[in-house]
Amino acid sequence: MRMVFRWYGEGNDTVTLPQIKQIPGVEGIVWALHDLPAGEVWPLDRIIEVKELADKHGFHVEVVESVNIHEDIKLGLPTRDVYIANYKKTIEHLGKIGVKVICYNFMPVFDWIRTDLFKELEDGSTALFYEKAKVDSMDPMELVGKIAANPDFTMPGWEPARLKHLSRFFEAYKHVTEEDLWNNLQYFLEQIIPVAEINDIKMAIHPDDPPWSIFGLPRIMTNQANIRRLLKLVDNPYNGVTLCSGSLGVNPDNDIIAMVREFADRIPFAHIRNVRLYENGDFIETSHRASDGTVDICGIVKAYHENGFTGYARPDHGRHLWNEQCRPGYGLYDRALGIMYLWGVWDSLERSKQEVTS
Repeated sequence: MRMVFRWYGEGNDTVTLPQIKQIPGVEGIVWALHDLPAGEVWPLDRIIEVKELADKHGFHVEVVESVNIHEDIKLGLPTRDVYIANYKKTIEHLGKIGVKVICYNFMPVFDWIRTDLFKELEDGSTALFYEKAKVDSMDPMELVGKIAANPDFTMPGWEPARLKHLSRFFEAYKHVTEEDLWNNLQYFLEQIIPVAEINDIKMAIHPDDPPWSIFGLPRIMTNQANIRRLLKLVDNPYNGVTLCSGSLGVNPDNDIIAMVREFADRIPFAHIRNVRLYENGDFIETSHRASDGTVDICGIVKAYHENGFTGYARPDHGRHLWNEQCRPGYGLYDRALGIMYLWGVWDSLERSKQEVTS
């Protein structure tokens, strides 16, 4: 397991590279050029700037999250070929500096949905929260306004320039079915994966968050069967998945441990986080400790260990602790605690393995 830490860039993150350096076992940053709209080519000089900055602090830049997919590709519009060509150029540029994984998603319009960015937990910390009844009854624009009310930080998937066209997007998706989305994803992958393979970069799709239809929009990266289908669309080791225990784990029918075991050789990147589910369909993100949530984090890490996982992993979202002023879900303290919890489980498994073989 190779531990990495998501970082939003100089001047765009409350967490600094020297702070990340003090977290044991973190070897690289997970990054992106967040100011560039989906569909644009990432300039090589900008990419090199990030690498040089990371190099100064002893980090690699082998994992990118995300090179966002232009909406025209998801919709299957004639203009998609232009944006796919741009995506190929970006892959080629990233390959020049040694990037090994690109995390992306294929969610229509919204990357992720929460109704409260700072819901208070019993211990006084706050975390991202999803209230099912509110989502079922609210207007999408109300949710956009709620997220936009946090102006201090860019929120991936909620870029104002893109969401100002929200009504147009909803109109465009009105007649797009799940099968249409599958077909459009296959078209994208059939063109992208050969370029990714040439540049030795694994494409790792992120599950939908949450893994069910929102506001009537189709969603397809939702469960084990659909991940299996995704991997067969283009059956190539460079077509993989970012297995996110938090996204998939909010559906109690999803068996994350079984997914790790089945897809082990197609998971170049793992997001490991915990959530607590409620009977009414609500959920809240918790500490990484297994007993604090509903997801069996220990069992998941054990499954990775048993399958000899050598891919990249990050703690994903964290709570907001000790009055830290930070991007929702992406503070320093709880993610650092999460890393140490994951290392603790991993190291204990390593020790047990050594004792058995000695």
